[in-house]
Amino acid sequence: MSHILLILNPGSTSTKIGVFEDEVLLFEETLRHTSDEVGKFDTIYDQFQFRKDIIIKYLLNKNFDINCVNAVVGRGGLLKPMESGTYKVNEKMLEDLKIGVQGQHASNLGGIIANEIAKSLNVPAFIVDPVIVDEMEEVARISGVPEIKRKSIFHALNQKAVAKRYAQENGKSYETLRLIVAHMGGGVSVGVHKNGRVIDVNNALDGEGPFSPERSGGVPIGDLNKLCYSSVYSPGEMQKKISGHGGIAAYLNTNDFREVSEKAEAGDQEYNLIYDAFIYQVAKEIGSCATVLFGKVDAIILTGGIAYGESTTNAIKDRVNFIAPVVVYPGEDELRALAQGGLRVLRGEEKGKVYC
Repeated sequence: MSHILLILNPGSTSTKIGVFEDEVLLFEETLRHTSDEVGKFDTIYDQFQFRKDIIIKYLLNKNFDINCVNAVVGRGGLLKPMESGTYKVNEKMLEDLKIGVQGQHASNLGGIIANEIAKSLNVPAFIVDPVIVDEMEEVARISGVPEIKRKSIFHALNQKAVAKRYAQENGKSYETLRLIVAHMGGGVSVGVHKNGRVIDVNNALDGEGPFSPERSGGVPIGDLNKLCYSSVYSPGEMQKKISGHGGIAAYLNTNDFREVSEKAEAGDQEYNLIYDAFIYQVAKEIGSCATVLFGKVDAIILTGGIAYGESTTNAIKDRVNFIAPVVVYPGEDELRALAQGGLRVLRGEEKGKVYC
């Protein structure tokens, strides 16, 4: 018996939707929202009805019979830290998504809208591997400042999906492997996957680890402290320097990595230095993660949008392939990853987890 799944992935100015029959994509669409449309709402939750109505209208115009859907899967938001897996949406989750228990983000709407549509169809609603998946070992949480713990906030959905894909393609169980996965996009997260758990990873949301097209990465802390108290920048401006306008955007006034790569390859010395530094820092983070596994690494996986650049992935390979074989899975097929998570529960391959 096949399963039809409706997949929802809300972003800041768009809502991506897809319909799958098992793992076969029937159709997908990115429903875009102008700044004026979303700007008139005071909170993320206030956008709920607006976005839901647009989704339903699109499906009706597509002549899609929504009554054939067996489950609705939404992108997980900024909930409380949780283990990875597929979670059935419940009242506690809805409450925490509405208030933004760890912050306001459009992805908080994923579970809320999924639940509302699923309820009308009398089918289950799920979320899968939200960014706050936390499986870190206690030793990895120690920061050096007792008042501050290291946090696990990363590209959990795609990291888990490509790690499981690698395991399947190599006839192995994800739970038996020791992998390092580097997701390279607007932010960069490098995770240590050991026996089915991400036991260490940088907080990509706040710009830890390597710098990226939009995030500063780990910067010299003494100089950062001085800058914070220099009276030159407000707290909000400092936050943007760290996440949003940091990294490559700060150096080169662009967050388009393709542009950076092309100009670097064309011989522009300024672009070439920042391009090389990016590769250097990603490779350095991978090397650091290898020590967590005592150097016993089955594979290194490079993924995310930047992984489409062959010259970039080759340059990283040159620095880290002495550790383990390097595999490249470019992009981030989030809709499919969400569908796969829902399917694993519907097929009985995994038990749906409970958020509490």
